Amino acid sequence: MGKAIKLAIVGVGNCASALVQGVAYYKTIKEEDKAIGLMHFDMGGCLPGDIDIVAAFDVDSRKVGKPLCQAIFSPPNNTRIFCQEVSEMDVVVQMGPVLDGVSPHMLEYPEEMAFVVAEEKPVDVARVLAERKVEILINYLPVGSRKATEYYAEACLKTGVSLINCIPVFIVSDQAWAARFAKEGIPVIGDDVKSQVGATIIHRTLMELLSDRGVKVKRTYQLNTGGNTDFLNMLNRERVKEKKLSKTEAVQSVLDKRLDSRNIHIGPSDFVPWQRDNKVCFMRIEGVGFGGVPMELELRLSVEDSPNSAGVVIDAIRYCKIARDRGEAGPLLPIAAYTMKHPPQQLNEKMARSLIEEYIEGKNQL
Repeated sequence: MGKAIKLAIVGVGNCASALVQGVAYYKTIKEEDKAIGLMHFDMGGCLPGDIDIVAAFDVDSRKVGKPLCQAIFSPPNNTRIFCQEVSEMDVVVQMGPVLDGVSPHMLEYPEEMAFVVAEEKPVDVARVLAERKVEILINYLPVGSRKATEYYAEACLKTGVSLINCIPVFIVSDQAWAARFAKEGIPVIGDDVKSQVGATIIHRTLMELLSDRGVKVKRTYQLNTGGNTDFLNMLNRERVKEKKLSKTEAVQSVLDKRLDSRNIHIGPSDFVPWQRDNKVCFMRIEGVGFGGVPMELELRLSVEDSPNSAGVVIDAIRYCKIARDRGEAGPLLPIAAYTMKHPPQQLNEKMARSLIEEYIEGKNQL
C-alpha cells in the first residue's frame, strides 16, 4: 500500500484548521508513546503525517485564493492554534459553488463572526479532483448544506474519489446514494462526525451504562452552546433538522426501548460569541433505579470543538485509504459506526472498535 494519501477538503473552517494543524503536528512525532491524543498512531502502515492535502475549496473571500496554510488561520476561524508551524503547501484554496452553503442570516452578522462570500466564479470541482489525483474528499460544509453536499458527492462519483461526509446531510446513510457509490466501486464514510470525546459519545455511553445497570431512563436532554460559525449557522433552525435527528438517533440507538420523543431533547441550543470554538454541553438524565427510587445525573462538558473531531477524522481518512487499496466499495462499516453519529448501521462502540482492529490487521473484509 502506498503511504501518501491524497486528500481534498471542502470548507476551510475551524475543523479544517484543526485537521491541517494536526497533520503537521503529528508529522514531527516518530514514536508512538509520544503521540498523545490519537486513537491510532500507526494504522495499517499509515501515519498521520502521511496525509497529503492536495486541494481545498471554500467560498469566503478571506480564504479563496490564499495558500491553505494561511487560509486556515483567516477569519472567521477561531479555533485554538496548537501548531503555528504549518509548512508551506502547494495548495491554494479554490472557489466552490455557494448553492445553499451560506444561510442568509449569516450575512447579517459582523464579518469577523460570519462569512464574506467571494465574488469569484466557482471552479469545476470534478476537474480539480481529477487533475490533483485526489483519493479522498472531506466534507466540512456548514450544517444544512444539502445542495452543496450533493454537488460534491456527484463530483466524487464522477472521479472515483471517496467521500468522508462529516456533516449531517445524509449521503452515506441514504440507501440510494450508498448504492451509487457501491456501484462505482468507491468506499465512503459518513454521516456527521462524532468528536473524540464529545457530547454524543458521552451521552451514548452514559445511557448504555444506566440501561445495562438496570436503571430505567425516563427522560434526558443535551443542550450545547458555542461561539464558532457552526453555532451561528445553526441559529437558522431550518438547517438543523438532520442535525437533531442525527444526534438524537445516536443516543436512542443504544437503548433497548426508545424514549418517547417528548422525553428526549438533543440539539444545538445557542450561539455565544465569546466562547469562540469552545463548546459547552449541559446534559441531564433522569431515571428510576432499584425499588423504583428516582435518580438524576447532570454533567457539564467543555471542549475545544474542532480539534476534538480532528483525531477521529484522521483515523477515518487512513481507514478509507486501506479500504480503497483493498478494493472495497460503498459504505464502510464499522468505521462509520465508530466515527459518525448517523452511520448506515449503528453498532455498539466496543464492537465497532474490535471490528476496526481486526480489519486493520487484515483479519476480515467488509
